[in-house]
Amino acid sequence: MSIRRLPEHLVNRIAAGEVVERPASALKELVENAIDAGSSRIAIHLSDGGLARIEVADDGCGMDRDEIALALERHATSKLPDDAIEAVATLGFRGEALPSIASVSQLTIESRVRGADGWARTVDNGAVVTEGPAAIPPGTRIRMEGLFDRVPARRKFLRSPRAEYAACMDAIRRLAMARPDIGFSVEHDGRRALSVPPGEDRAQRVAALTDRALAENSVAIDYVRGEVTLRGVAGLPTFNRGVADHQYLFVNGRPVKDRLLVGALRGAYQDMLARDRHPVVALFIDLPGSEVDVNVHPAKTEVRFRDPGLVRGLIVGGLRAALDAAGHRSAQSASPAAMGSWQSEPLAPSLPAPTGWAAPPRPVQGSVWDHAPGFAIQPQARAEPAFAAPPEPREFPMGVARGQVAATYIVAESADGLVLVDQHAAHERLVLERMRRAMADGGVARQALLLPEVVELDETACDRLEARIPELAEMGLELERFGPHAMLVRGVPALLGQSDAKGLVTDLADELAAFGEALSLKERLDSVAATMACHGSVRAGRVLSVAEMNALLREMEVTPHSGQCNHGRPTWIKLGHADIEKLFGRK
Repeated sequence: MSIRRLPEHLVNRIAAGEVVERPASALKELVENAIDAGSSRIAIHLSDGGLARIEVADDGCGMDRDEIALALERHATSKLPDDAIEAVATLGFRGEALPSIASVSQLTIESRVRGADGWARTVDNGAVVTEGPAAIPPGTRIRMEGLFDRVPARRKFLRSPRAEYAACMDAIRRLAMARPDIGFSVEHDGRRALSVPPGEDRAQRVAALTDRALAENSVAIDYVRGEVTLRGVAGLPTFNRGVADHQYLFVNGRPVKDRLLVGALRGAYQDMLARDRHPVVALFIDLPGSEVDVNVHPAKTEVRFRDPGLVRGLIVGGLRAALDAAGHRSAQSASPAAMGSWQSEPLAPSLPAPTGWAAPPRPVQGSVWDHAPGFAIQPQARAEPAFAAPPEPREFPMGVARGQVAATYIVAESADGLVLVDQHAAHERLVLERMRRAMADGGVARQALLLPEVVELDETACDRLEARIPELAEMGLELERFGPHAMLVRGVPALLGQSDAKGLVTDLADELAAFGEALSLKERLDSVAATMACHGSVRAGRVLSVAEMNALLREMEVTPHSGQCNHGRPTWIKLGHADIEKLFGRK
């Protein structure tokens, strides 16, 4: 079999297989070209999810007749003035997108340079069919129709119009977030689907493209380490989602999907989210071009860092610092379902007293109930003696304790509403943060057991614990191997008080099995500490005194991350005065 040179149209189709996977990838390339052209507004029109037609119009620099012809040749680009590919400052640079798209669809380019006449050229699956003058405003308009119509082997792998439309919108959102200085509009089958004006603040743009509630439930990121900067918006841990579809990562203004960045993001939220929940973030990393390789894949969605450890540390450190500064903040969106559960019960009509029933005796001393007609039974309740006047709610962000419900929830009154606190979840976070501070100061204090406790486990669980004995000792847990199927507990962290040593060791063995060797030492320590804190916290069902409740509220106000427990659930919620008034029909 002899070697032959492939024809140009087949080379373009092979290249298209790498660059153009679906309508969304073609749209991404067209919008990136519009951004690189210096546009201030970009208008996008889609038909049938992009399967039938994609049109991108911009007000950028435009192209003349010769440049249009050159743009449709492979590896022809205006974005690399010299051979320094590591110094590329544009989104596109390979010169493959337009010829690749034109080889598998009907592509029409209309463009006009300011001060000159417009020109148009149409290419149908690699062949030029028409060209001539075009009457358009300055800028460029590109229309792609019938993607893969003549490549049925590729067309049958495309998904439904609804799924392709969702992928197109995701690509547009990412590019629109990267450039808040540019206005974007999208119409799908004649319906306006998205519109953001140019010149927006980055946080405003991110909230407009993800969730409007993010603006009130997020923290700003601004972190610098050497020549690398990290900026953006990160949702509070309690403002999370069940899927990781609201995580937007950018490197030098380029939307990317990188495993290193996703892993660092998971590490930053390690002990603040449940394993099946995901944060909402938009992170923008800027670093010198010599420190990152953007030429890893033709689609330009993957990057490779020269110092991956530096970038990972930047993300984890920057997010942790911003979330620490958030203090006790928690996502406070009122759930309509929860609000709807409040019911206004009608008063029962007066009924005749049953035969043989006698009203209970009234109190001997006078009380307000003596003058309240309609109440036949004195309310029964327990009250503590007040040795001092309770503090004013306005003095504290979390308010002052007024009582306890179901021996589980603390009811506090603040200056602007009613605060409900989950005592177990809140104390769990407080214990974890105390352990962290103790570890940073040289180690957690240990409480030796008068009689060491033997905990029986299977051999593999004992092996996992034995391998972590030095790490566990730093956190105050002293273990010793006791035969092939048991561990001996000689001491427990003093912070945990009278904890269940057997349950603690069993849960730690399960935790070690769950995360294995995939996490760093710091992340493993955090995960183990979170499990210990859960065992040492105040349990639901324990009756607290008013002093204990207030002490817990005060500590929450000064403790980082106290707005969520170690599993990402909120530790407190607030019912504002306006919400209470709605319940009673006042508003």
